Amino acid sequence: MRTSDDGATADDAGHVLPDGRTVRFRATGYDSPVARALVAAVQQEYVTRYGGPDEAAVDPAEFVPPEGLFLVAEADGEPVGCGAWRVHSPGVVEVKRVYVAASARRLGLAGLLMDALESSAALAGHRSVVLNSGDRQPEALALYAGRGYRAVPGYGIYADSPGAVFLGKHLTSEEQSWAS
Repeated sequence: MRTSDDGATADDAGHVLPDGRTVRFRATGYDSPVARALVAAVQQEYVTRYGGPDEAAVDPAEFVPPEGLFLVAEADGEPVGCGAWRVHSPGVVEVKRVYVAASARRLGLAGLLMDALESSAALAGHRSVVLNSGDRQPEALALYAGRGYRAVPGYGIYADSPGAVFLGKHLTSEEQSWAS
């Protein structure tokens, strides 16, 4: 995957999933129709697991390159997942809206999405990533732990919420402590 100065991505070869489908990632606006549909699906997942949608404020402009990025994962041309990042603080991005549709789960797609998000954030000059998840998302927590994410201080409207899990990871080896 290559990321241009404006945050656009190109995934010429794609990735072949274990079920034989080829996945490619493309950048799109947070407010594009495909992004809105995928964000609605992830919000429904939150309703099912937590009883309501994520209430954190999200401005679509925060995901416009080079300050952010919204990626759609397409398997054989059909949208099956998404993920995004936005600037959290200088040098640090926040990952948001990582989602894989039920038809593409347990095939490694979430890891591929995280690879694309982390590499594009690093290419844009950011040093670290933070994210907020919840204790009712064991699959996501296992994914993040396996990728080297560790506990970081809480932030935003869920900073003191029971069940909220805040994780972070350095994208470069130079950074030794968390500064928020």
